[in-house]
Amino acid sequence: MKPQAQTIIGQSPALAAALDHLSTLATIDKPVLVLGERGTGKELAGERLHFLSPRWSGAFIKVNCGAITETLLESELFGHEAGAFTGATKQHIGRFERADGGTLFLDELGTMSLRLQEKLLRLIEYGEFERVGGQKTISVDVRIIAATNADLPAMANRGEFRWDLLDRLTFDVVRLPPLRERPEDIEELTQHFGVRMCADLGWQLFPGFNNDALEELLRHHWPGNVRELKNVVERSIFRWGESEEPIGDVIIDPFGGLNGISSSEPRSNTTGSLTALEQHDLSVTPAAVAGASAADLSSRQSSPAWPINLRALLADNERRLTVAALKEADGSQKAAAELLGLTYDQIRALVRKHALQTRANRKQ
Repeated sequence: MKPQAQTIIGQSPALAAALDHLSTLATIDKPVLVLGERGTGKELAGERLHFLSPRWSGAFIKVNCGAITETLLESELFGHEAGAFTGATKQHIGRFERADGGTLFLDELGTMSLRLQEKLLRLIEYGEFERVGGQKTISVDVRIIAATNADLPAMANRGEFRWDLLDRLTFDVVRLPPLRERPEDIEELTQHFGVRMCADLGWQLFPGFNNDALEELLRHHWPGNVRELKNVVERSIFRWGESEEPIGDVIIDPFGGLNGISSSEPRSNTTGSLTALEQHDLSVTPAAVAGASAADLSSRQSSPAWPINLRALLADNERRLTVAALKEADGSQKAAAELLGLTYDQIRALVRKHALQTRANRKQ
C-alpha cells in the first residue's frame, strides 16, 4: 500500500492555493523552498511533496538544522568515519545516505553555517560528498525540500547566506499562509483537534464549542498558528472536563491567574507578532501614526458606533498602516517591517494580501 502524508486540514482559498502549488511541484524532481511562520505546517507540506512525487516509495528523512550544533549537524547530514573526532567510535551513516532515492527535508535552513552551506551546494550540484573524516566520495540521488521562516534573500544581501545556494534551492518557492489569513479553517481545525483529544482521553463524545467560544477562537490573532490552536483546543477541552455540554471557556493563556503571571503581552516576532493595528486603537490612521509617539497612540481610545464590521475594519486599517509604513520606508519592505514591529516574512505577507507594489531589494 502506498504510504500517505498526513492530511493538511482546511478548505480556505489561501490554503487551497498553497496545496495546489505543492501538488504541481510534486511531479518535478527539483529542490523546493517552503516558507512559513512557525506552526503553519511546513513539515506537513514537505511530506505532501514527497508522497505525491515519484519518490513516494523512498525514504522521507527530516532534520531540524536549528536544533543541532554545526559539528553535529555536519555529521548528521553527511555521516562520519570512525575516529573522525573525539567520541566517534564507529562509522555513522548520515541522513543524505539514508535518504538516497527519496527526499531529505531540511527545516530551519536559515540557521545553517556558511561552511555547511558550501558543502550542501556541492552535493546539490554534483550529487557527491565525503563523510566527515573520510576520503571516499559517495554519490546519492536525493531530492531536497528546505523550509524556513527566515528572510533568506535579506540574509544573502548581508552575506549570511549564499546566493548561489539560495538560487539552487529555489526552483520554486511555496508560501504557507498563517492561520490569521485563513480564518475560514479555524472551525474545521477545532473540530479535528477536538475529536482527537477526546479520543485520546477515552471520552465518548466531543461536545464542540458553543457560539461564544467559537467567536473567541475566530477573534484571536494566532501568532503560533495551527500549533497554537491545537494546544488551545486541547487545553480547553481538558479543563472543561467530560461533558455533553458544549465547551464555553477558551483557555488561550495558560498563565492567566497564576500568582499574577500573565502572557497577555504580544509575542515575539519570531513566531509572528501582532499587527500594528492590534497593538493600538482602531481609530489610529496612517496620518496619525506619522510623528506620534507610542504613548500618544495608546492613549487615543474611542467608543465606536455599534454594530461594526470588525473584520472589514481590521483589514482596512491594516492595509492603510502598511501603505503608510512602506511610503515612509521608501518602498523598502525590511524598513517598513521595522516601523510596524513585524518580521520580513510578515510584511511580505501583508504586501501580497493587499496587492501592494514595492521596489526590489536584491543586491547583485
